[in-house]
Amino acid sequence: MNYSTIKKTAVAASLVAALGFAESAQAQTPTVFGGRSQYRTWSIGVQGGITTPNVLVGGSNAFGQKVGYFQNKVGEYYGLTIRKQFSHLFGLELEGNRGRIKTYNHDVSGPAVERTYANGGQARSAEVDVNWAASLNGVFQLGTIDFLRRENAVNFYAKVGLGVMASNPVQFSNNDFTGTEVFNRKGQWGEEIFGDREAVGDRDYKLGAFVPVGVGVKFKLSEVVALNLGYTMNFTDDNLLYGPARTDYKGKFSNVYGGLEFTLGSRDKENLTFTNPVATLYDELKDPSLRNEVEALKQRVSTLEGTVDQLSKDSDGDGVSDKFDKCPGTPAGTAVDGSGCPIKFPEPVAQNNATTGAYYAPIQFEFDSSVLKTESYSTLDRLAKELRDNNATVTLDGYASAEGTEAYNLNLSKDRANAVKQYLVNAGVPASNITANGYGEANPVASNATEEGRIQNRRVEIKK
Repeated sequence: MNYSTIKKTAVAASLVAALGFAESAQAQTPTVFGGRSQYRTWSIGVQGGITTPNVLVGGSNAFGQKVGYFQNKVGEYYGLTIRKQFSHLFGLELEGNRGRIKTYNHDVSGPAVERTYANGGQARSAEVDVNWAASLNGVFQLGTIDFLRRENAVNFYAKVGLGVMASNPVQFSNNDFTGTEVFNRKGQWGEEIFGDREAVGDRDYKLGAFVPVGVGVKFKLSEVVALNLGYTMNFTDDNLLYGPARTDYKGKFSNVYGGLEFTLGSRDKENLTFTNPVATLYDELKDPSLRNEVEALKQRVSTLEGTVDQLSKDSDGDGVSDKFDKCPGTPAGTAVDGSGCPIKFPEPVAQNNATTGAYYAPIQFEFDSSVLKTESYSTLDRLAKELRDNNATVTLDGYASAEGTEAYNLNLSKDRANAVKQYLVNAGVPASNITANGYGEANPVASNATEEGRIQNRRVEIKK
């Protein structure tokens, strides 16, 4: 894997991690899977294992041979992890490690190829001291076993990230990591220049970027502890990972590890790492207690509907429910007040017009409204017929109850008189035969201190 490929891999890893984080942030609260707040999402881990100087994808070693000639040697590798789980599919992990990577050239497995230095020393083995290696990884959970259970005991995952490593390679003249140290620049790193002139720095370790790519599996041991096993390939941009080598070589190594992961937070909450929302949904739907709760809720709704029906029952059809009707059995069409009792109108007055007709009760209106009630239509239809037949004139006087300001009530009373006039005009009465007036709160026919009185005062009187 060349440097360009490593950079592309790092960019791809960053994009995938960002997309996974965005997806998890947007999908925090599915209907049954109730979001991260009901789960434990933080964990820390300790791990240890071994390193080898090659990776599963193959490639050649730093001395130009195919893998197999330059032999693998096991080195130790150990570290810590801190992880935040954003959903059952994705989490971010901060990983830190240290240890050693070893490799050597074995005569039995192929030609004894060594690198010869100016001092006559020949490199036949190399040991890399990794002082520290830190990376930020996106962890993708790939699948679970027993997925129809609310929590799973086994969980597979893959991870990819980007990190920085501080290391120092030492090359030896023997293939067993003994003999003369033909290359060791500890305390002299800083200007990695080789060739015709010597470059001397003052650092014990050189820094290099690397991309970890790995897979693993976790086994749930308890509500707090899980066993974590994995394999990681590490690709670097460093052609000095094992010391001076081919200029086109970029170092790589892999590590196999095992460790324990400890979930943080209250034990009353489940571990999001081992939770499957599909299984949770299945369990919820199969849960007898949930069905009982639904049935109880349905019973409560049924009872509530019965209460509402009882409250809205109106046997005499006067618009006032039986529960609040103080005058049940009112004849159909009777104008009633808020208690369901008939409204008593003033006795009819003598008509001053030459043409005398029937008395017409005042037209009533709702509070703060100039909209005609449907029960007024029959009265106005009779009035319109009489006016048309006799070519008579009529005066409409509008009034309001005492709520609100006088100016507002004056305009409201005019609107009520004009609403009656417009109905008569639409029924064929010439507009010139109709006079509409508004008097606001004047001339109340009942007390404005009670609702019954105010209902009577919201009116239009018909005068012929």
